[in-house]
Amino acid sequence: MDGRCARELAAALGLPPAIGELLVRRGHDSLGRARAFLEPSLDELHDPFLLRDMDVAVERIERAIEAGEPIVVYGDYDVDGITATALLVRYLRWRNAEVGYYIPHRIEDGYGISSEGLEALAARGTRLVVTCDCGITAVREVVRANAAGLDVIVTDHHEPGDTLPPAVAVLNPKREDAGYPDRGLAAVGVAFKLCEALETAVGRGRKTVRGALDLVALGTIADLVPMTGENRILVRYGLERLGRTRNAGLRALLERTELGGAAPTAWQVGFVLAPRINAIGRMESAERGVELLLTDDPIEAERIAGQFEEVNTDRKQADRRLLAEALRLVERSYDPDEHRAIVLAGRDWHPGVIGIVASRVVERFHRPTIVISLDEDGGGRGSARSVSGFHLLEALTACRSHLDGYGGHRYAAGLAIRHASVDPFREAFQAYARETLRDDQLVPALTIDLEVPLTAIDGAFFSALGRFAPYGPGNPEPVLAIGGLCSRGYPRIVGEDHLKMTVAAEGRTLDSIGFNLGHLLREVDMNRGTLSITCRLRENAYLGRSTLQARLIDVRTGDGRD
Repeated sequence: MDGRCARELAAALGLPPAIGELLVRRGHDSLGRARAFLEPSLDELHDPFLLRDMDVAVERIERAIEAGEPIVVYGDYDVDGITATALLVRYLRWRNAEVGYYIPHRIEDGYGISSEGLEALAARGTRLVVTCDCGITAVREVVRANAAGLDVIVTDHHEPGDTLPPAVAVLNPKREDAGYPDRGLAAVGVAFKLCEALETAVGRGRKTVRGALDLVALGTIADLVPMTGENRILVRYGLERLGRTRNAGLRALLERTELGGAAPTAWQVGFVLAPRINAIGRMESAERGVELLLTDDPIEAERIAGQFEEVNTDRKQADRRLLAEALRLVERSYDPDEHRAIVLAGRDWHPGVIGIVASRVVERFHRPTIVISLDEDGGGRGSARSVSGFHLLEALTACRSHLDGYGGHRYAAGLAIRHASVDPFREAFQAYARETLRDDQLVPALTIDLEVPLTAIDGAFFSALGRFAPYGPGNPEPVLAIGGLCSRGYPRIVGEDHLKMTVAAEGRTLDSIGFNLGHLLREVDMNRGTLSITCRLRENAYLGRSTLQARLIDVRTGDGRD
């Protein structure tokens, strides 16, 4: 690393020297790049008409609004799809369009748009369907929709297939010919760009739709798209907007989760707010999520938010039960020396939580994992999650002869399969993993961003570090290594299995907590010598007083160099 560059950057920006070092390590190694990263601006958002087919989509929607044609927004059942649908419906209603929405049921309808659903909409008089977060591979479905008299505009962000659907317009930044500078937008980001374009077309300019950035931030964070480029700008300002949102449904959710009154962090949105919306799509009908985000009635919003809380509790219970059963299966059948992937299948597993369970298994064993729910009709639905270096969609493509259908991307995917195909699919998938995964990819890696002494950590350092937020894929929360420490007082276990301790060096102390690190207590407590920790730095508010706190990732005796 260029130490001189880091020092010069820090001095020019008035930041602590260690922050200059972090900027350089993250690739922001010039004053211009560093300023652009630390001070993102909405003025840097790209022209929406750079996206292929945007002009065609705008012309068709404007024609429908002018003629009073019935429009249906056809969304997906996850948070990204729900927020994209709500955003577009809200905008079109504001434009006095005749607009409704349709979200497929996760369990009854499955993923994506269906020919039956589109033909039913056509029979009810719909003439234009705009998809959100789905449709990019729905070639046959769009052909049938066209035959039924429907025009379809696809807005999506998933990987296209070899052939695009024959829609009026296909808005997807991942199209090879998209022409758009940023491929990483979430579906709600694509919907936002469409609204920007529609506003530009009627001469009002793009700023009029920025009130919807609260929805954009929620969907973008929940979908785990790269927190770089436009996404970082949209989320940065969307979180600010979320803290003072005028959306009755969002306000009700924020108040129920005790996040009201201030701008939430990306972590709070991703791990507190979004799961409650996701739960309704996993356990019941995701249309309730759109209802919540569309209502302007605070009483109705509070009622729906209360139902979400109950459903989320049910989801957690189903999650725990299925995870326990899945882990028992792994213990009986999984050999870490032989198996580089895990494929689990069980009858009547709730399809709404298999993705969550797959993620938990990946966290525990660091292997690509597929969890399949087998139904009583001989079919099955699977959800897959991956590890770094293993492309799930490519793996499923290699094993497609055993599948009825599949889709997704590098880190998450879904599939349909028959009971009789599960065992041969498992063998093929594990064989593919053995051929493509190296030994070092089977061990979780921890990237340390900065080594800093405890004396460097103060309010100014924490404030400067916070300018790297919002965090997410492509811009992870910085991990610090702090050495030369001793334990002050007695480390202890709090809660279920959390290590609580105070570390000290050269007269400075730092409160620390390690969630689920209780197994380190004995080693730390018996060691009266030097300690090193890896951690993320957070602010901890307790009884009206805020202090810095280390969220421990690991604790080592000695200097930690091993």
